[in-house]
Amino acid sequence: MLEFRALPRLLLAVLLSMAVAFQPAAAQRALRDAETEALFRDISRPIIAAAGLRPENVSFVLIQDDSINAFVAGGQIVYMHSGLVTAADDYNELQGVIAHELGHVVGGHVIRYGEGVRQATGMMILSMILGAAAMAAGSGEAGTGIMAAGQQAAMGKFLAFSRTQESSADQAGARFLNVAGIPGRGSVSFFRKLQNQEFRYAMPQDDEAGYNRTHPLSGDRVQMLENVYQKVPAWTAPLDPAMQARFLRVKAKLAGFVSPTQTLGREVARGNSVPARYARAYAWHGAKYPDRALVEIDKLLAEAPRDPYFLELKGQILLESGRPADAVTPLRQAAATAPGEPLIATLLAHALVATEDRANYPEARRLLTNAVGRDRDNSFAWYQLGVVYEREGDGARAALATAERHSLEGNPRYALASARIAVGALPQGTPDWLRAQDILMVSEAAVEKEKKDRKRGRGAEREGGLTFTAGSR
Repeated sequence: MLEFRALPRLLLAVLLSMAVAFQPAAAQRALRDAETEALFRDISRPIIAAAGLRPENVSFVLIQDDSINAFVAGGQIVYMHSGLVTAADDYNELQGVIAHELGHVVGGHVIRYGEGVRQATGMMILSMILGAAAMAAGSGEAGTGIMAAGQQAAMGKFLAFSRTQESSADQAGARFLNVAGIPGRGSVSFFRKLQNQEFRYAMPQDDEAGYNRTHPLSGDRVQMLENVYQKVPAWTAPLDPAMQARFLRVKAKLAGFVSPTQTLGREVARGNSVPARYARAYAWHGAKYPDRALVEIDKLLAEAPRDPYFLELKGQILLESGRPADAVTPLRQAAATAPGEPLIATLLAHALVATEDRANYPEARRLLTNAVGRDRDNSFAWYQLGVVYEREGDGARAALATAERHSLEGNPRYALASARIAVGALPQGTPDWLRAQDILMVSEAAVEKEKKDRKRGRGAEREGGLTFTAGSR
């Protein structure tokens, strides 16, 4: 994890006493955007290779959160907050963050996190037993002191464990960047941003404060990284202007999408640069002024008529302002220009379905079937596919698509109900029937777990996802 905040003592004590596994992505909301995900893939590919991983096995999830943070939570998935992207000045800073997080992945730190929690929890439990024994023997003050000392020691052990993991990820990330021939300037400059945040929030920077943190002091990290990076030729290598232009576009559109009203009053949306007009187009669309948004995107398309992401945005504006038939043409052009982008294909299919013209349903079905084949985690595509099957009279496959959608969205009860319908209606032994059986069994287990959790008073709330481009706001 890369963040600038220290973990509060009370929160840490609760975490240790309950031995809760760290799952920071559980209640977050993800943003999906074809252009952004393409940028993440392209800037990370050489780093992934240097880490000894396969690019097709590493994925990125953008979380809507203003804080400057990134983390891994199991597997080879890197989660990045939108606040981190908007705080970055260039794509090289994102590469530094990605390298650090891949250091956690390669080091198996998420798995080992549980070890740190268990060790610290064991120390605290032992101190409580010894303290209680002392109290029972009539030494109240001694018992209290033993408990307090044990809790302090447990916290210290866990914090030291966490700092070691972070230092290891820093060093691994630096190695990956150096092997890939990527400048480490972005990594250093981003840690300086974190250090400035610490100064801004008046966080102590002395050695004693460092012992009470989950992360090493940012100043120490900057010094260590500079010593490593400045020794390799890549330190002075120039950045790719084309990649930087792509980054600035993504940063601008993200600002316009997440904070439309505020963006219109900020520097990012001023002037006639491509990023400024892009930010305005997203902001006007988000602020419910489609005519103004169309003016901005048409200006961009006049200069780059085959840009798939400009075409995609125009189609999205038309679709979400109640003009699905008009949206089809630019979205078809976008899908033809970027045939490997399942999110764009899903948006085109959405427009085709929204026309309510039965002649468009076969094309929509083909698009959606291909989209979920390339991106099975796209719950909105499964939803649209279920709609198409239902309108075409294929209730069995509509139920299967709906089960897929609810399973992805963490709604096991609904997934179970739909899977039961699919199992009962699909031909036995077919791939679709087997898939419905899989969802049914997994959902049954999840429902049973929910029942047990409710009995224990541990019911959990869930949040759905947001789509950046697929129109499901």
